[in-house]
Amino acid sequence: MIIIPYPNPDFKLKTENGKDYIFDPNRKLWILLTEEEWVRQNMIAYLVKELNYPSTLIALEKEIFLGELRKRFDILIYDTNFNPWMMIECKAPSIPLTPDVLQQILRYNISLPVPYMIITNGTYTIVYQKSAGKLIELSALPEWKQPA
Repeated sequence: MIIIPYPNPDFKLKTENGKDYIFDPNRKLWILLTEEEWVRQNMIAYLVKELNYPSTLIALEKEIFLGELRKRFDILIYDTNFNPWMMIECKAPSIPLTPDVLQQILRYNISLPVPYMIITNGTYTIVYQKSAGKLIELSALPEWKQPA
């Protein structure tokens, strides 16, 4: 389990009809500010500002199918060949990172296989690499690099 040093927040925020919103620069939309959205936006800021992941290769909350079920992943990062490379499941800080959260991202990985899977509640983050059919817990997020 790792603790991510998020950059100082510089988000655009607004309140409308008594509800708080945050501007998502990737989707170019005002999004209802929930605890989970706060975690998602901080994770994206860390990936882009601190680890230099290209924002153009980050997809947010896209629909996937698990059999006949429709689900939405939180964050998906593509490599420069537009192959899914990393999936991140965000939870509110009050949600512990239990085996159920890991199972959720593993189910998503059936439909959308990626070599890296991350679960985070903003306070704690667990990074996994899938290699030779096994999950290996890593001590840091992978560095961004161009595929060979």
